[in-house]
Amino acid sequence: MTGTVEAKLAALSITIPAASAPAANYVPFVISGNLLWISGQISMANGSFMTGKLAGEADIEAGRAAARQCAINLIAQIKAALGDLDRVKRVVKLVGFVNSAPDFTDQPKVVNGCSDLFVEVFGDAGRHARSAVGVAQLPFNVSVEVEAVIEFA
Repeated sequence: MTGTVEAKLAALSITIPAASAPAANYVPFVISGNLLWISGQISMANGSFMTGKLAGEADIEAGRAAARQCAINLIAQIKAALGDLDRVKRVVKLVGFVNSAPDFTDQPKVVNGCSDLFVEVFGDAGRHARSAVGVAQLPFNVSVEVEAVIEFA
């Protein structure tokens, strides 16, 4: 039987990929009490990196799409950790890192691609605290990386 969150994802034509394995010496998530801490998920879809420095090789819309893909990858990790996406009680915090040219200042607009999807999928439980930070470089030259803290039942 499909849960409420899975039904919303299906209605949005979003297929959740298998959760990606860590690329180095860390774990993809940690559960402590009723909080799920998810390591940064990069903008990667179907094995391909979504790359480019914002206000350089990529524009805000490309950045928003990359951040949205980070949200999908975060949801994959939530599913791997909890088994059932309906166990999400609250998206507590997102931290978004945006690969930014020195004069780029619209990181919040980019990270909205992730935030908007979380609210669309989880409703009010998807509203969260957030940081959107510009960085000089990200692994594999990806445009965006986002980490999350999730409260679950």
